[in-house]
Amino acid sequence: MSSAPVGPIVEADIAVVGAGAAGLYAALCAARAHATVVLVSATPLAQTASYWAQGGLAAALAADDSFDLHLRDTELAGRALVRHSAAEILVHEAPDCVHDLQALGVRFDADRFGRLALGLEGGHSVRRVVHAGGSATGRRVVRQLSALAAKEPRIAVLEGARARALWRSDGEDRCLGLICDDGRAIRARAVVLGTGGAAALWARTTNPPGSQGIGLLLAHAAGAALADLELLQFHPTAVIGLPGREGFLVTEAIRGEGATLHDSASGERFVDELAPRDEVSRAIQARLSETGARSVGLDMRAVDPAHFPNVVAALRDAGLDPTCEPIPVAPAAHYTMGGILTDLDARSTLPGLYAVGESSCTGLHGANRLASNSLSECFVFARRAVADALSEPAPPSEPITTEDLKALSTLAAPPAADASTRAALWENAGIVRSPDALHTLLSDPHPLARLIARCALARTESRGAHQRLDHPDRDPSLDHRHVVISGDEISWQTWE
Repeated sequence: MSSAPVGPIVEADIAVVGAGAAGLYAALCAARAHATVVLVSATPLAQTASYWAQGGLAAALAADDSFDLHLRDTELAGRALVRHSAAEILVHEAPDCVHDLQALGVRFDADRFGRLALGLEGGHSVRRVVHAGGSATGRRVVRQLSALAAKEPRIAVLEGARARALWRSDGEDRCLGLICDDGRAIRARAVVLGTGGAAALWARTTNPPGSQGIGLLLAHAAGAALADLELLQFHPTAVIGLPGREGFLVTEAIRGEGATLHDSASGERFVDELAPRDEVSRAIQARLSETGARSVGLDMRAVDPAHFPNVVAALRDAGLDPTCEPIPVAPAAHYTMGGILTDLDARSTLPGLYAVGESSCTGLHGANRLASNSLSECFVFARRAVADALSEPAPPSEPITTEDLKALSTLAAPPAADASTRAALWENAGIVRSPDALHTLLSDPHPLARLIARCALARTESRGAHQRLDHPDRDPSLDHRHVVISGDEISWQTWE
């Protein structure tokens, strides 16, 4: 095991790992509560995965919408696996988070009367998705929050820093902080992980290369429980066959404005484009398997290109004009619904450790995430995490011994997945899965690939994003039952 010298100990009230939407908002919420924050970001600010998010924030803001309707749509999409209490919190608190982001300077799209322009996406029964710059929501939000964090005196930003391991006390069974790759140790009363998901573990993905579940591995190594790792959502419309744009996501909002999906040979429409993502992805995959084609056509010609300027510009840069021709698309790994098991205040099973955003598993998304609930989740639960962490009494500040420093220096960093692991996950844990294929992943060198396979083998049914060839139907006895892995043990839990 390699070791690195431990540098000076940095003290803070809150340590936040990850500078995407959830991490930035958590840091700003803590600073507004007069707490000191260390924000650890592997990339420069405004270059995280959230920056590329094209979807918006789902919130019941329209006159024809309601909390009950948003809750119903969330639970319907989640295939009897949504944690009801988490969904209730999301739908009730999302509108206030939208207003808070506006107060922080985020400018959302509005109509000519100054009212929020709400979009329609798959699985939503009414228009309730708030966007910024059309499909540039992630860019606008992260850019503004990054600027605020950079100039906030209570936030110390460590750019280019990577968390190597979580610092866990021996006596108290508590997270005391973390150590970075460069040897810097951060001690804090709470650590908030906002490190994103794991969809880049699959060879074909909409995610940037760094989205490999680093936070999940950090938490697992420290003893925190993970949940629902078998539930990986595939986005139906990722561009295929274009060098430099492979996996580029064409936002679901474009289908909400009238884009349609067609067989690439016959031109036939074959699916309800606004069905939940699991249905649309399976329909496309089935059509590709039947025809042997690599892609289907997404026809955007009826959509005003001015509503989605960054998508249209990116496609034109790649040599495609969506105003004149269908775009070749196919499903790609997109969003990790499983993650670090948390309660309704984002607390993990390890005291002092919180997880927010895609690195967490609140149970909100069930077996199939409702479009644009994820960005709302980032803000709702980041705010709850900070409020809870700062309401807890600070743990005793004990002196750090030479033995402590020596132990920190030998903690192993989470490994990156190589091309063979990513190919294996795409081949063996893709849209449709078999037990034989999943068993091959149990010997994969990457620890998270093995954990994913174990959870996928445990769920002997087909539900939402998890489809088993040998168990093609949903098992009602597994409704609201979640696969939890803690250490080497797998268990089933039902969450209130």
